[in-house]
Amino acid sequence: MNKPIRRVSIFCLVLILALMVRVNWVQGVQAEAWASNVHNDRNKYDRYAYPRGNIIAGDKPVTNSDFVNGLRYKYKRSWTDGAMYAPVTGYSSQSFGTSQLEQLEDGVLAGTDSRLFFRNTLDMLTGEQKKGGDVVTTIDPKAQKAAFEGLGNRKGAAVALDPRTGAILALVSTPSYDPSTFSGGGKEDSKAWTDLNADPNKPMLNRALRETYPPGSTFKLVTAAAAFENGLYQNVDDTTQTPNPFVLPGTSTQLKNASDKEDCENATVKHGMDLSCNTVFGKMGADLGKDKLRAQAEKFGFNNGKLDTPIRAVTSVFPANSAPDGTAMDAIGQHDTRATPLQMAMVAAAICNNGSLMQPYLVAQERSANLDVISNHTEHQMSQAVKPETAQKLQQLMESVVQNGTGTKAKINGATVGGKTGTAQHGQDNSGLPFAWFMSYAKGADGKQVAVAVVVEDGSTERNEISGGAIAAPIAKAVMEAALGK
Repeated sequence: MNKPIRRVSIFCLVLILALMVRVNWVQGVQAEAWASNVHNDRNKYDRYAYPRGNIIAGDKPVTNSDFVNGLRYKYKRSWTDGAMYAPVTGYSSQSFGTSQLEQLEDGVLAGTDSRLFFRNTLDMLTGEQKKGGDVVTTIDPKAQKAAFEGLGNRKGAAVALDPRTGAILALVSTPSYDPSTFSGGGKEDSKAWTDLNADPNKPMLNRALRETYPPGSTFKLVTAAAAFENGLYQNVDDTTQTPNPFVLPGTSTQLKNASDKEDCENATVKHGMDLSCNTVFGKMGADLGKDKLRAQAEKFGFNNGKLDTPIRAVTSVFPANSAPDGTAMDAIGQHDTRATPLQMAMVAAAICNNGSLMQPYLVAQERSANLDVISNHTEHQMSQAVKPETAQKLQQLMESVVQNGTGTKAKINGATVGGKTGTAQHGQDNSGLPFAWFMSYAKGADGKQVAVAVVVEDGSTERNEISGGAIAAPIAKAVMEAALGK
């Protein structure tokens, strides 16, 4: 071989070797990065090339994969009672991606999770169609329906928990939306998406997890917990040194009760809770100080920026830098205190569970298409929010509120019910219509337990007609009855 031909041959060999190295580099090293690239449309097409797994509630699927045999997509996602379950499932759209469980559990639902490799390989060898796995939720369909129908056309949210395990039994936000209306890729889907996002009532906002509200008087239980834990008071029948009027520290501003007729002066802790006396718990918060209040609130889950269910909840806030007058208002759930409905359900659950706060969770089990279980949730404690003896005192307070105080509309025959009402002011100079709150727990004779928090943003057009006891308590009662099987 002469020299020019040899040089050309060597050059060609180098090019071939370089090509082989590059191909192996792309396939062996960069394959995952290219496959998961957001601009890789094959991921979207593959997601709907075979049936997607289902999200299960109460042993029944609330989702489905409809065969459409389109040019790019063979299947389209649909939902049963989509608006009722949307805060749980989220959406899975050919045009707009995924959210919530549809996003967080996409690997299982789409069948791409590495734990499904054996199942997928076996299906390929036997010629079976590939299928996604299922995600089994903790949702109790009866409790979910009771919360959804109870809220109706009002703006608000409801959360129910099993206090002993942390399982989320109901998770509802209204107004809601049907994910089926934009699960495809057509013009109608685009219009539905645009209309939903333009709606001033924000139907796609998950108010149960992603919105915070001033918790109002429901927070007085946290203040009472701090008082018992720090020795300010020993028992529910201790008399508080509460003047009437109570002037906020460092100011000339009087803290008002809901009615001038309320007997709140020097009330006992229990009587103050029955009547929801602002003066009693405002002074209690001022006496404790911001640091003790904040420490107690954080034991219940406030200021936790990583609360995953696995859907992440926005942080509920108890402020760190309030002035003494602000701390008194923080102690009654006003000023800068903010909470999600999930957070207040956690407070009720911890009290019901003798002070033990369990990690809230929404996914009980993941499994393959042939029902082989690939994961089970393991329950674990988040914190010991209060000592058991303190929890029992708080239970006495909550049960007295339902028997003798502002929460009588939550009574359930044959069950022990504790609750706390709240009417939370908000807006510039409290100009907005108040939010109606109710947080509660119920214990059935058969050992079943449930903790519930309900908030209603627009309970009435008249300010004087809004109260947690009148508006939110009946909704919580219906959810508790459903969860207890009554």
